[in-house]
Amino acid sequence: MPVSGNYSGELDASEESLPDKLTTKTSFLSLKLYVVIGVLVICAIAVFVAIFLCIRSKRNSRKRKGKMRVKQSSGLIPLVSKEIVEIKALDRDVNSEKPEGKIGNEDFKESEIKIEVEVVKGGGGKKSGESDVSGGSRSDASLEPENIGWGRWYSLKELEVATRGFDVDNVIGEGGYGIVYRGVLNDGSVVAVKNLLNNKGQAEKEFKVEVEAIGKVRHKNLVGLIGYCAEGAQRMLVYEYVDNGNLEQWLHGDVGSVSPLTWDIRMRIAIGTAKGLAYLHEGLEPKVVHRDVKSSNILLDRKWIPKVSDFGLAKLLGSEASYVTTRVMGTFGYVSPEYASTGMLNEGSDVYSFGILLMEIITGRSPIDYSRPAGEMNLVDWFKGMVASRRGEDLVDPLIGVQPSPRALKRALLVCLRCIDLDANKRPKMGQIVHMLEADDFPYRSELRSAREKDPHPSRADLSITTYPYKNGGGGDIERSGWR
Repeated sequence: MPVSGNYSGELDASEESLPDKLTTKTSFLSLKLYVVIGVLVICAIAVFVAIFLCIRSKRNSRKRKGKMRVKQSSGLIPLVSKEIVEIKALDRDVNSEKPEGKIGNEDFKESEIKIEVEVVKGGGGKKSGESDVSGGSRSDASLEPENIGWGRWYSLKELEVATRGFDVDNVIGEGGYGIVYRGVLNDGSVVAVKNLLNNKGQAEKEFKVEVEAIGKVRHKNLVGLIGYCAEGAQRMLVYEYVDNGNLEQWLHGDVGSVSPLTWDIRMRIAIGTAKGLAYLHEGLEPKVVHRDVKSSNILLDRKWIPKVSDFGLAKLLGSEASYVTTRVMGTFGYVSPEYASTGMLNEGSDVYSFGILLMEIITGRSPIDYSRPAGEMNLVDWFKGMVASRRGEDLVDPLIGVQPSPRALKRALLVCLRCIDLDANKRPKMGQIVHMLEADDFPYRSELRSAREKDPHPSRADLSITTYPYKNGGGGDIERSGWR
């Protein structure tokens, strides 16, 4: 019993010693032990949370790198926007694909460019006639070969190396669904890589539309698609690189008191753009409607040769389809009235947009500018009012050093008015617009005059041949609807 009593006494003493120890003051600021323990635990938790937040922040910053917007440059040429390379391809004669006729005065080439494509199927070989392409493999789950176009397939690794890991410093522009990076391939050629953003399936849809629409197109006034990447959820397009900015930057950027875009250069840009659109409308089967013709989509090289870019909104028309009803897409100020109100889309929608673009080229004004007085905010309304008041010369951009001749100006203004006719059926075709803009001060007038002197009663056939290039779909000619 004494032993038992001693043992129980020692046990009681040990049980009471723990709280006593926790309440014992320590040498650290005379704080009690439990306070010190609590502070240490809180500090440990804080350090752990800080490390976790730091790691998460780094991951988020990497994701945001590819989504950052490009800051405008303060120089004369802001960063080149949109897509854009030296096309390394094989020429081959393709008589069956040769478009018929001419657009403007430019002959279509006898041959088209074929870029060979490899489509790898799981465990299988290549299709006959396809060439080897190095780098990576693709799965059927992420790629539908029948919807992939005519360019070379690039692996994701190749494009990561070309763009230095899609570095934000290589961002040169942003499109509707993607960001465009400047890249340098292993062979030293410069390309523009458009990384499509996978937003509710839109990226994949645009990928298929763009590849189908542009893959087979080769024209000096159209930006060439030279390749693509489709790995997993990644969808990328590789374009030729155009190194002199876009038309919007040169028209509305800070270029000094006198614009380097003279009247002649502006008309060459307009004609080149018209030729590119005419090829899409009349030189391809099925025809292609761009749907987003605007100044920022007209890229310029060092010789001021225009190249129509950004086919992200392109809509293919079947050979037997006059109209395609589709969700209205485009840029405010350029969209035709019938397309905006009904969603009915055909080549006339592009013609209307080109008319707005030509007005922009002539005046140096944006289609919609809320900084201007009430009567001048809408370019179309102001333009029509000035023409009706016979003040056409006041429409010319004041930054143009040498003013155009009255006849050259009149010709351009008439083309604008014809293109924006509210009756889409009366608008000219793009091929006819090329003829109108290339006409040398309406030479057919002098031809008619000399013909009348020789024969006061010329035949209807002779007259129709002379005036044919200037007729529109509604049957009227330029002189009859002329601005006076």
